[in-house]
Amino acid sequence: MRKTLIDAGPLIALFDKDDKYYDDIIEFMREYEGILYTSWPVITEVLHMLDFNIKVQIDFLKWFRRDAFNVVPITKESITRIIKLSEKYADIPMDFADATLVVISETENIKEIISIDTDFYIYRNVRNEYLRNIFEY
Repeated sequence: MRKTLIDAGPLIALFDKDDKYYDDIIEFMREYEGILYTSWPVITEVLHMLDFNIKVQIDFLKWFRRDAFNVVPITKESITRIIKLSEKYADIPMDFADATLVVISETENIKEIISIDTDFYIYRNVRNEYLRNIFEY
């Protein structure tokens, strides 16, 4: 089964009809077949950005509860790698949520991401590979 990471931007767009990526991500997700993975920091970022409407936040949480995606926990050991990534990409800068996705890609051997961030064309994992963004908008 196809395993893909999902970043905050597309998740926000799925639940914000005013987001410029809304139509594109809705269409993309209708056709996507596979299992989605993300991190708790990404979920936190999504809920923060959806704070304009508590009903929308609840809709997102209900969707999550229906197993729309899997959350991979970040371990204490992962923090060392997150620090190294944050230092390496300090000039971009790499935020915590993005760093967790790179770490998950390494630990779960996931090579694809759904993102609206161009930063993922720069970030490299421990094997010096970049995540292939499969969301073309």
